[in-house]
Amino acid sequence: MTQQETININNKDYKLEDLDDHAKSQLISLRACEQEIGRLKIQMAIAETAKMAYTRALIEAVESEH
Repeated sequence: MTQQETININNKDYKLEDLDDHAKSQLISLRACEQEIGRLKIQMAIAETAKMAYTRALIEAVESEH
């Protein structure tokens, strides 16, 4: 026996195969948004790391002038 994939919404489980096309479309869009948010979080971490490096480099450049 195979386990059916479900989604939990407001503490209620729904079988994906029972969702109508509109609900399935909304779920696909929701999952795409979640993936994009994850990708953007990674990009933000990269940008924050670069910012810290540039800040350190600027401090070193300014302090070495004096």
